[in-house]
Amino acid sequence: MSRGFESFELDDFRDSQWLSEPSAHRHESSRGRGSSSQTEASVRIKLAKLRETEYQSDQLDWQSRERQDAKPLSLDIQQSDLLSQRERSEIRDRDRSYSLRPSEIHALTEVGKFRVLAVEDLAHHAYAGDRSRLDSDLRNLVRQRLVARRDTSVLKKESRQVLTVTKEGKRLIRRHGFVLDDQAIYSGFVKPKEADHDATLYRLYHKAADEIERKGGKVLRVQLDYELKEKLYRKLGQAQAQGESQTQRSKEAFAHQFQLPVVHGKVSFPDLRIEYANQEMEISRVDLELATGHYHAGHLADKARAGFQIYARSEDAAGLRRVRDDREIMTAILSL
Repeated sequence: MSRGFESFELDDFRDSQWLSEPSAHRHESSRGRGSSSQTEASVRIKLAKLRETEYQSDQLDWQSRERQDAKPLSLDIQQSDLLSQRERSEIRDRDRSYSLRPSEIHALTEVGKFRVLAVEDLAHHAYAGDRSRLDSDLRNLVRQRLVARRDTSVLKKESRQVLTVTKEGKRLIRRHGFVLDDQAIYSGFVKPKEADHDATLYRLYHKAADEIERKGGKVLRVQLDYELKEKLYRKLGQAQAQGESQTQRSKEAFAHQFQLPVVHGKVSFPDLRIEYANQEMEISRVDLELATGHYHAGHLADKARAGFQIYARSEDAAGLRRVRDDREIMTAILSL
């Protein structure tokens, strides 16, 4: 559901007129951008920083662990190990003090990375379906004003409960280094009409990340279309402020810097980008798009040309595949 970019204006590209565009699949590696030794060194540095961030987060639980041979936890430990940590540790943040256990810190950072996240998806992917444990953690996070929850619709049958990080929660994540510096963290709800779509991106992420890790990769960070657009807009705005005229060539050059494809003269933004280290110690990325029933043939074709990997919810997949087959669009539409 990400939109194309056509001008310098900082539109949010999320009105109904932009409800239109799907995806395909693209893996990009850093091969060819300098010597292989430099590339491998940069990946190793990034992985080291990632592990350091994980280690710092894990130390918050150190005082509650009683195993003599305990080792620092990492974010990719088995869920059973993470959820076994019941004790909460005190975290001081300026004039405030928070009481959190590892599973609550993990939930807080997961919500922050994706802006809005469905409660049922967090239960499934982060809590192994243990809804009672999730509810206990969420009560503590909400009570301490680190997370907020709401419904996506006033209509009960159409509504889902979703979560977002508060400004206080975002500050806590940043000040205590729960994530890497280059991982964007969001707070607050955006447009209610987009909450249901955006909340599904977490499910989409896990579908792709599981495949990356199965092949020996290590996820480094995720980028939403918000971040990718903001980076491109800033570049274009700086160029405009310096008196540079907007040309198609300059727009495409800036898009290329951020590995964003240009289709029919428009910059295409994926809903979600996963950056990871592959087995060859190169930084690779895959761009993902969540297609909805509003997508028509032209949008599917453009997303396929952009090289995005396209996913759709099961209720939308069949209709989208019919559109694809009718127009002979060469792309896979994977079901969530």
